[in-house]
Amino acid sequence: MNRPLCVLTGATGGIGQAVALKLIQHGWRLLLVGRQQAQLEALQLKCGQDCEIFIGDLTSAQTRQKLLEHAKSLGGATMLINNAGINVMQGFSEMTEQQIDDLLIVNLSVPIKLCQLFLPQILANKGSIVNMGSSFGSIGYPYQTLYCASKFGLRGMTEALARELSHCDVKILYLAPRATDTNINSVQVRAMNKALGNTMDPPDKVADALISLLKSGNSRSYIGFPERLFVKLNGAFPSLVDNAIAKQLPKIKSFFADKIDQGE
Repeated sequence: MNRPLCVLTGATGGIGQAVALKLIQHGWRLLLVGRQQAQLEALQLKCGQDCEIFIGDLTSAQTRQKLLEHAKSLGGATMLINNAGINVMQGFSEMTEQQIDDLLIVNLSVPIKLCQLFLPQILANKGSIVNMGSSFGSIGYPYQTLYCASKFGLRGMTEALARELSHCDVKILYLAPRATDTNINSVQVRAMNKALGNTMDPPDKVADALISLLKSGNSRSYIGFPERLFVKLNGAFPSLVDNAIAKQLPKIKSFFADKIDQGE
């Protein structure tokens, strides 16, 4: 019997690679999706024969349709993991229109459209959709305005879709890592995390959390403490989190000067 097929976007990122290798160990076939052919081929070699690659830019509707058809030719996806994402941590006043569009399209619009496209395959195979969120999908954080906007949106979409399909034999899941040691974090962000004492998890920890979520029967999971506590506090008593972050703000701002700070 064929292994179930997982379509994994953002496969060549730090989290994507860790997730791919973990899923292979747990009996999945993989369709790895990304834009970098050489990196995808290198990961494919690590994963072995139950692994195929798909090269393309998912911001293109034509590319998304080709991915859907490719998955269908392999028997249809039993799981879709929307892992691809980008981030730019800087002052809101410094964000260009192109950066705003890119963040919202890659982090929010594309995952939503892939969920809609793949839902018939997932339903037919009684499978799962996993949207990779962030602790910043529940906590608004300075200099992460657009990233927070995209992840807040993705969390809300995932929650709403899960409730809409609660009568169906399908799982709609949300996994929220905290800061993770991958290339999405710039030198500035790494320096800031170190100065604030923020833990950066290895990608393997996120991959393990994903496997645990799939086995748990839960619909959402948040990684790390005190981040899980702050998520709950921000939902119930946001002013407490306002005050805690306000105390951090001078140190955060020291890494990210913007026009407002400069009085321009």
